[in-house]
Amino acid sequence: MQHEAQAEAHTHAHAHHHPPAATWSMAAQATLHCLTGCAIGEVLGMVIGTAFGWANVPTTILAIVLAFFFGYSLTLRGVLRAGVGFRTAFRVALAADTLSIAVMELIDNGVIVLWPDAMDAQLSDLLFWGSLAISLALAFVVTTPVNKWMIGRGAGHAVVHQYH
Repeated sequence: MQHEAQAEAHTHAHAHHHPPAATWSMAAQATLHCLTGCAIGEVLGMVIGTAFGWANVPTTILAIVLAFFFGYSLTLRGVLRAGVGFRTAFRVALAADTLSIAVMELIDNGVIVLWPDAMDAQLSDLLFWGSLAISLALAFVVTTPVNKWMIGRGAGHAVVHQYH
């Protein structure tokens, strides 16, 4: 009888689970988390491609791949610390970050492509670092409402918070 009562209480608790209130602060924190991983990947990819004298397309592809890698890695690290298995943690990272990173990369790389001469700037050029910083800042501004919308629907970083 006690076991049934516990099972019913557990089911009742899950039946009334609502997504967290999506505040701008929560969305900004989720976006900043995403931006950190994206920025690490973007900068590393652009530095590697530029240092090796690669053309713009392979450099951009490397930067995007590394942005996703580092973005997912930061979330994966936090979820794994909660004692979750790798497979589940990986799924959580994909669910939490894919749209956020994709929007951030679209805006970030779109700004760099459209900025006159930014694609041809070298590591020693102020244009390289200035256009990168501004593109990441714009990506943050555009991605924050996306994260707020996702959190309000129990998706994105709302999924990650279940493991903290």
